[in-house]
Amino acid sequence: MPFGGYTNNVAHIDLTAGTVNTSPIQEDDARKYIGARGLGVKYVFDNGPQVDAESPDNLLSIMTGPLTGTLASMSGRMAVVSKSPLTGTIADSHIGGWTAAKLKWSGFDGLNIKGKAANPVYLYVKDGKIEIIDAGDLWGKGVHDTLATLRERHGEDIAMLAIGPAGENKVRFACLMNEDDRSAGRGGMGCVAGMKNLKAIVIRGEMKNMQQPADKERFDTARKEALQTILESGVTKPNAGGLSVYGTNVLMNATNTIGALPTKNGKHTSFEHAEAISGETIRDTILVSEPTCHACPVACKKEVEIVDGEYKVKTESYEYETAWAFGANCDNGNAASIAYLIGLCNDLGMDTIELGNAFSTAMEAAEKGLLSEEFNWGDHAKMAKLTTDIAMRQGLGDALAEGPARAGEKFGDPNMANVVKGQAIPAYDPRGLKGMGIGYATSNRGACHLRAYTPSSELLGIPEKTDPLEWKGKGELCKLFQDLHAVSDSFDICKFNAFAEGPEEYVGQYAGMTGIDVSVDDLMTTGERIYNLERYYNQLNGFDRSNDSLPKRFLEEPSDGPGSNGHVCELDDMLDEYYSARGWNNDGTISEDKLKSLGIL
Repeated sequence: MPFGGYTNNVAHIDLTAGTVNTSPIQEDDARKYIGARGLGVKYVFDNGPQVDAESPDNLLSIMTGPLTGTLASMSGRMAVVSKSPLTGTIADSHIGGWTAAKLKWSGFDGLNIKGKAANPVYLYVKDGKIEIIDAGDLWGKGVHDTLATLRERHGEDIAMLAIGPAGENKVRFACLMNEDDRSAGRGGMGCVAGMKNLKAIVIRGEMKNMQQPADKERFDTARKEALQTILESGVTKPNAGGLSVYGTNVLMNATNTIGALPTKNGKHTSFEHAEAISGETIRDTILVSEPTCHACPVACKKEVEIVDGEYKVKTESYEYETAWAFGANCDNGNAASIAYLIGLCNDLGMDTIELGNAFSTAMEAAEKGLLSEEFNWGDHAKMAKLTTDIAMRQGLGDALAEGPARAGEKFGDPNMANVVKGQAIPAYDPRGLKGMGIGYATSNRGACHLRAYTPSSELLGIPEKTDPLEWKGKGELCKLFQDLHAVSDSFDICKFNAFAEGPEEYVGQYAGMTGIDVSVDDLMTTGERIYNLERYYNQLNGFDRSNDSLPKRFLEEPSDGPGSNGHVCELDDMLDEYYSARGWNNDGTISEDKLKSLGIL
């Protein structure tokens, strides 16, 4: 393949047979799907949409993109793609840090993993070669001990993906953890690895092997211009009071103020103790370090440490989503307990969003008398105990390990679980941010804010300000963001670059690195193709308009928070607008003509 930015080497690993083979990337696939998310989705689609998510035949595709590990800003990311054991949909989850860059520098664009090892194993990736190594001594260890052991064995400078006990015990929302404290959080990618008896992937790669651009002058010019936009944006500018200073948790107070912070399992839309768990308070009290990812000037990660009291912990990262999930969502204003729960989840390997929703579902069940044991709102001590019980599938933890959707059904009231397509909502209430309503409903991987981050427009005015309480136009806005993020996820660069960069900045960097001459329209069509391929995958598994739903609470129970008081989410109106913008049928399916027009069929 004649393009820059790729090693043009993908490993195909069969854990059942214990074999490793490699192949180049097909030129047509690179043009149509770019890399990372796009190529990962294509590989998973070609593996067969009807595969059982719990079968050894389910493909786990770990892919980088043509900008990964380069000098492009925020390019330290990779995509993990598979059929989700939580939702039954296609799912992709992304990780920052340094592991993605090192995978690229090790000589691989990605790893496609099938089968199931007879006993626990880990992969050792170095210099274009992969070994499958016995991991019996690692099974049962937490992520931190696993990394420490593997560093003793292979050197301090390794990168690592690993599962903790949650993945080993097939918790449906288990994560693949990256290094110590970062994760491919959503969709149960750690559960897929656990089903394959895959404990870890150790990677050794050196920066001297960084991919060079096909057109250095064009790439350098575009990269510098893009960096300048990042350094000038009020959201991403270092030390300007946004992500760089407070991390993602800068959103806690802002979202609470407009009545869009789901509280007590979405029963309310604002939280009286939001300030106590906000990014501003965390910075003033327990922040100790601000680590960053490869080629990132923003440094949004916030490491915290608590040395006294009930919850002693040092962990990264006190994110907005997690602070909400264990905080407002569970009516818990104890900031120290949230830090402790973050540390537990990082070591055990679990998605904090899904876990927080599992807690709140169980709390509401207990309140309604549907649970045989006591679990009061804000009971952070019980939350801490249950976290380990869930990872080990003990007692009540076994039911919650199935995820809040299945737990709600088991407890007798599915409406208690705030889920879409079986995946729990993140920290935005669609009664106060209408764009999130259509974003959650039409996300191909279940409820998600990152498929289409409409708060960029509704809260921050990027690329232009829209009224968060107005539903009209949000279907079109959602499509725009979905297509744009499908492109950036395929490069693979951080979502946060979109607070500064746009498709114009993407064109120069992508074309300069790969040598593929594209326009803005070409890139947006590529994003549309990727989104439609994912949708088609789900459609072949029986998903349609009936699955583009929202929790009943958001549709029927008016908001009670200042800023959005009295509002519900007008989903059906937005769906009609969205399907029209997409060119889909009114039942939410994609026609054969549409698939052909995008080059999918």
